Amino acid sequence: MRRVLLVLTLLLLTGCRADGGGAVLTGECAGQDGTGIDADHVKVGGIYPLSGPASAYAAVAQGASAYFAHLNRHGGVDGRRVEFLVRDDAYEPARAVEEARRLVLHERVFALFQTLGTPSTAAVREFAHRWKVPQVFVATGAAAWGAEAERRPWTIGFQPSYVAEARVYARYLAEELPHARVAVLYQNDDFGHELLDGFRRAIAGTSVRIVAERGYEVTDPGVQGQLANLAASKADVLLDVSTPKFAAQALAADAAMTGWNPLHILNGVAASPAVLQPVGYDKVQGVITAGFQKDPAAPEWADDPAVRTYLTALERYAPEADPGSQQVVFGWSAAEAFVKTLRRMRCPSREALRAAAHRLDDVRLGMLLPGITLSTGPGDAFPIEAEQLSRFEGERWVPFGRVIDTRAGPAGQ
Repeated sequence: MRRVLLVLTLLLLTGCRADGGGAVLTGECAGQDGTGIDADHVKVGGIYPLSGPASAYAAVAQGASAYFAHLNRHGGVDGRRVEFLVRDDAYEPARAVEEARRLVLHERVFALFQTLGTPSTAAVREFAHRWKVPQVFVATGAAAWGAEAERRPWTIGFQPSYVAEARVYARYLAEELPHARVAVLYQNDDFGHELLDGFRRAIAGTSVRIVAERGYEVTDPGVQGQLANLAASKADVLLDVSTPKFAAQALAADAAMTGWNPLHILNGVAASPAVLQPVGYDKVQGVITAGFQKDPAAPEWADDPAVRTYLTALERYAPEADPGSQQVVFGWSAAEAFVKTLRRMRCPSREALRAAAHRLDDVRLGMLLPGITLSTGPGDAFPIEAEQLSRFEGERWVPFGRVIDTRAGPAGQ
């Protein structure tokens, strides 16, 4: 009894009251949910495929963890230390939901930061909506996180949508290879279908056309067979919509085919040097991708303060991570965005975090390319909507052309 009275006293002193195991705020923020946050800490949960067929994305968690460790060393978020709990779903939606349940109902996290992958995020979204827990800056480019924000406001994306990325490739081909014949390798799930469908819509009205499509399952051992079938089309362009493990296989198979030499467009989620290196840098010259982040290894960023901070922090807090990995950079950048959103909350509550994430105004992040910022508002729940094309040259991605606003219409317009 004495322990219960002590807990109730502490809640009252901090402007909270106990309610169903959570912390309901009083005063100016009366009725809002302050579970997982107090004057000294904020507890956050992230769900990633640390194992399984998409385990390469564990690098995203490394980047986010390094940022939070760096932040905590320098005072946290307005004095609050971020406690970041990382869980493994092995890229399985059912397991992702189970981990979300543990984080929310047992660990009492303030928010879910970065569930990774479209199927897992979609499954967790329903749970987050039911329990009114923010699911912030999810690591997937499905357009649903922005398009359905009015019905599911507790979930918000971060990166440009797969549809937006498809528009970038379609526009490039319409301008540079206007009569291109395209073969498509795609992952047979929501991620793969969304980018492929977005590309199909974006080339409507142009002379660019798809001449072959082959899908693969994440449980398949490889994609060499699919590449052989696509090669028979003699297409000018190979649009590679795959995750890292299969992207490496596709790049290697493409390089080995002496009778077929298409322009290889690699989707952004697999465009890490760690994917290309095992294939051999000499075999992937000229591959094109779209991105929105700085390359820490690029000489033009050698003296950039944000890049130097990133590299120093990574060496200290995640020495096992590859500093050149765009997945690591992605995790770092999303964590920085999360912290800047926390600082915009009008109350220390889940409701205030949700509102702040939908009220971002030209927010700058250190590792984003110049000219690319985060903005959200009424009717716009897509935080990043600009990208720039890059070509692989030597041992790195080299940006070319201008930053492209992906909100614009199809390639033919």
